[in-house]
Amino acid sequence: MAQVSLKGVNKSFGATHVIKDVDLEIEKGEFVVFVGPSGCGKSTLLRLIAGLETLSSGEIVIADRAIMDLPPSKRGIAMVFQSYALYPHMTVFHNMAFSLELQGVPKKEIAERVESAAKILQMEHLLSRRPAALSGGQRQRVAIGRAIVRNPDVFLFDEPLSNLDAALRHETRVEIAKLHTQLAATTIYVTHDQVEAMTLADKIVVLKDGEVMQVGSPMDLFNRPANEFVAGFLGSPKMNFFDGTLADVSDDGATAGFQGNGIDAANLRLVSSAKKPGDAARIGIRPQHLVLDPKGPIVGTVALVERLGTETVMEMRSDSDVQFRFASPENLDFNTGDEVRFSFEKEKAHLF
Repeated sequence: MAQVSLKGVNKSFGATHVIKDVDLEIEKGEFVVFVGPSGCGKSTLLRLIAGLETLSSGEIVIADRAIMDLPPSKRGIAMVFQSYALYPHMTVFHNMAFSLELQGVPKKEIAERVESAAKILQMEHLLSRRPAALSGGQRQRVAIGRAIVRNPDVFLFDEPLSNLDAALRHETRVEIAKLHTQLAATTIYVTHDQVEAMTLADKIVVLKDGEVMQVGSPMDLFNRPANEFVAGFLGSPKMNFFDGTLADVSDDGATAGFQGNGIDAANLRLVSSAKKPGDAARIGIRPQHLVLDPKGPIVGTVALVERLGTETVMEMRSDSDVQFRFASPENLDFNTGDEVRFSFEKEKAHLF
C-alpha cells in the first residue's frame, strides 16, 4: 500500500492541453475511481501515473518518492488494461509469471506467488490453459492475477470491464470489490460507467475536459454535487433540470428561491455562486426524488413507461415541452398519454 500525490499535473499533446493543473491526494488503501465522459482525460491521467505518458509539468509522488523520472517498471505499480494484453502462446501460469521471470525472481517464489494469486481469484484450475481457451471474464481475471503477483504499491485499472457483457461486468465488478477488501491495496480505477464508480469507489474523482470537477465519496457527490455537470453525470436515470429564475437570494448566498415551469420554491440550496433575484437559474431534481402528488406543481404527460421489475421509470413531457423522468420502486399503473402531477422535497433539490 502507498499514498499517491498529484501536484499541479499538466499534460499537453502539441497545442492541445488535455490535463489541467490536477491536484489530488490518494490515501493508503483507498479505492479511487476516475470517472467522466469519453475524452475527459481520465485514461491519460492514469497513464501519467503509470509512466506510459510523460508529464508536461507537475509532480507525482508514490510512497513519498517522486517518480516522474522512473520507468514504469520501477514505479511500484501494476496495471490492468482494457484489452487484457495476454500472451496468446503462453499458459495462464506463464502469463502471470512472466514479469517475475524478467525480474529474476527464484522459480520457487514465482510458483508460490502465482498459486497464491490464482487461489485468491479462484482460478487454480485454469493455470495450464492458454488465453484462447478462456472466456472474457476469465481472461480479465488472469490480467488481474498478473498484477497481483507483483505485489505492487498501487494497482491501476484502465476500464477493465468494458469488453465484457452486462452479466460478466457485474460478476467481475463484485470480484474486484472483494479483492480490494482482501488485499487492502491502494487502487486507482478508470471508468466511464457511473455504476462501477458508485459501487466500487471509496472516493470518486469526476473529470471534465481535463479538469477535476469534484472529489468525494459516492454519496457525497450524489447528494451534494458541486456543480451542474456532476449532478447531471452521476445518477441513473439522469437528474431532471427545469429552467427558471432566482428569487430571494439569502445574504450568505447559500440558499435562494426558484420560479419557473410551475415551480415556486423557497430556501433551496444554491450550488453556484450567489447572484441576484431574477437571474436565470436551473433546478435539478432526481427522478427518484419526485413524489406523486395530485396537487403538485410539476405537471407532465406520460410519453413512455419502462417497467423494469425492480422499478418503474416514466418518461414525461411538460406543457412547456420539457422532458423529464420519474422513477419509483413500485409497479405503477400509468399509460402513455396520462397526465401526472408531482411535488418534491426541497432539501433534495439542487439549484444552479
